Amino acid sequence: KGQFKRCRQRAPTHEGPGELNFLFGAVQEDEVMATLLGPESPSKGGKKRTRNRNIVTKLRQSQVVGRGFSKGTQLCEVLLRERDKRAKWHGIPVLLQELYESSHLNSDFSRSHAVLKELSSLLSMEAMSFVTEDRKPAQESTFPNTYTFDLFGGVDLLVELLMRPTLTAQQKPKMNDDLVKDCLSVLYNCCICTEGVTKSLASRDDFVLFLFTLMTNKKTFLQTATLIEDILGVKKEMIQLEWIPNLSGLVQSFDQQQLANFCRILSVTISEPDVGNDDKHTLLAKNAQQKRNTSPSRAEVNQVTLLNIPGFIERLCKLATRKVSEATGTSNFLQELEEWYTWLDNTLVFDALMQIATDEAEHSSTESSDESSLATIPLRHRLPQSMKIVHEIMYKVEVLYVLCVLLMGRQRNQARTQITVHKMLAEFRLIPGLNNLFDKLIWRKFTASNHVVHGQNENCDCSPEISFKIQFLRLLQSFSDHHENKYLLLNAQELNELSAISLKANIPEVEALVNTDRSLVCDGKKGLLTRLLTVMKKEPPDSSFRFWQARAVESFLRGATSYADQMFLLKRGLLEHILFCIIDSGCKSRDVLQSYFDLLGELMKFNIDAFKRFNKYVNTEEKFQVFLTQINSSLVDSNMLVRCIVLSLDRFESQTEDVKVVEVLSECCLLSYMARVENRLSFLFRLVNIINVQTLTQARPRCTPFLFLHLIHLGYYSSSCIPFSFWKETVSVLLEEDRTSHCAIISYIDEPYMELDRDLLKD
Repeated sequence: KGQFKRCRQRAPTHEGPGELNFLFGAVQEDEVMATLLGPESPSKGGKKRTRNRNIVTKLRQSQVVGRGFSKGTQLCEVLLRERDKRAKWHGIPVLLQELYESSHLNSDFSRSHAVLKELSSLLSMEAMSFVTEDRKPAQESTFPNTYTFDLFGGVDLLVELLMRPTLTAQQKPKMNDDLVKDCLSVLYNCCICTEGVTKSLASRDDFVLFLFTLMTNKKTFLQTATLIEDILGVKKEMIQLEWIPNLSGLVQSFDQQQLANFCRILSVTISEPDVGNDDKHTLLAKNAQQKRNTSPSRAEVNQVTLLNIPGFIERLCKLATRKVSEATGTSNFLQELEEWYTWLDNTLVFDALMQIATDEAEHSSTESSDESSLATIPLRHRLPQSMKIVHEIMYKVEVLYVLCVLLMGRQRNQARTQITVHKMLAEFRLIPGLNNLFDKLIWRKFTASNHVVHGQNENCDCSPEISFKIQFLRLLQSFSDHHENKYLLLNAQELNELSAISLKANIPEVEALVNTDRSLVCDGKKGLLTRLLTVMKKEPPDSSFRFWQARAVESFLRGATSYADQMFLLKRGLLEHILFCIIDSGCKSRDVLQSYFDLLGELMKFNIDAFKRFNKYVNTEEKFQVFLTQINSSLVDSNMLVRCIVLSLDRFESQTEDVKVVEVLSECCLLSYMARVENRLSFLFRLVNIINVQTLTQARPRCTPFLFLHLIHLGYYSSSCIPFSFWKETVSVLLEEDRTSHCAIISYIDEPYMELDRDLLKD
């Protein structure tokens, strides 16, 4: 078969001499044979040997003996130069030939480096053009430089050069750091411009693991990390971190900036693959798969590997919470900052510029900390400081993501790990640190004109600022969800307020509140939860942040219902804000509405004061009908709220000795509506029919009807304040085999459908 490597899937496949026809066009045999005895080349020991005989003879010989050309550097220079004029290869094949011949074992690499720099200049502009043009695929019909470089074996040659120290024990000159950096940069350019190069490199585990050894050198760290990130992103099988030689020592040798950069790589190695929401990945299918697979996934193993590195979590907490020096001298400074990172979203370009800016800052006296002089300093001198701010934001995104993944844990043996991570994040004061950064960095105040607009969507998550906010909110959600550490989101004064609420209501304090270590709570006048509520109320109606904000606040309420927690949020106007969003704001986003429905359900569940406040806000029939319309327009999104209302009604009807309860029951339009049997039956019928358990996916895990309690995780009802034994008893009654029982589902199903149901239960 043709010997020249072809990395692009859509490139034609040629056999034998047809490969040369592809490379050189219709070259006549007599034209090829007329010239081509190649020039002599040096070999070991100072002797010289003649290059291969003419090409046609060589090709014919290869058909007989099965040994042909293995790389473009074996072609003679005369032919390469002749075809270069027609094919417009810009001398790349000849330069590769020279690079190959000048990089032999006894070389000092001085000439090799000069040749590589010449090649790099031909490739770098193409890579920059590719990035700035939204990564439009290069057309191979025009033989772009990176494609030509790879076609003639340039990628393989650079890999060979880099790995040569590991492949031979012979004494040899060492490649200098600048040469290694240039090799890595050229490989990265090829990855982003030529399809298939990244996948080809990713298939070589030896090369991938070798790259990690280059990260020990600070001078080559940046280029190495960027290349590894791209390679791991397309690797079919997730790499095992424990395969990396001396991983613990490697990570501990990183400075804080290197560790932040390394988190970009880690994010690929600890995240479960996105399997989508098709029929093969329903909750039933996942449940069956979990029962079959008892061993942890590679992502889970990698998470444990990281947690076993001494000091790893503590260093991440310090990175996440360290402050950034911000220049605030001019009103348009942040505007300029925003404009910079609308195009600085390519990590290699950004990191390279950041490295240059850092070097310039160290050797330049042009920068000044005097805010009054900032306005008179040209932008080119102010740029390093603005880049540092965005640089810090970009890496905090990665650090928060890694912490979030480790915090969430998944399946099987993750429960123990999750407790460990929670404890460490609390002890290392992650939450107070984030609280101190909230106003100055996480949720900085911008005017409307200073928002970054990507196309028509100003909340496109390609902005570092937006990504940072979302990762922050995801972390809060994971930290608070069903965990006693959630009270660390408050300050000491707010904890006292919770205690006072419990005392006034004559109910015991929640045990988790009593056990909270007050030395680890937030500092300042406001805790993190209160700050979040403040910005939540200011978001535009359809802002994508509303979804994540509501999820983060809801996670604080989830678990065993706490009257004090609910009242703490009710006193800050949260219920009125939610109702405004649902009824009056004109919000059309289904995701936002679902998150607000869920939050409203947790806020109102079993809380008679919340229903009283609801009735005060929804004080007209028109508002109430709008509210019902929103609920009924998508019962999939509002079903948790509906269930919370039903459960609350059931509780209140058993408390008729309480005068306030009786009063609210008689006055609240929502409770009166749900008290009518026909309305409850209507909701029940629609809930039962709206979801098929066989197609239920993780995308809508909360859309589970009552009827399918026996098929899914019953944990959703653990906070219903109804004994779990009662739920099990109810399910047993519904599933009775007695067709004469009016309480059994079977009595309402015609006989022909019974076989289908039995098959479902068996599965």
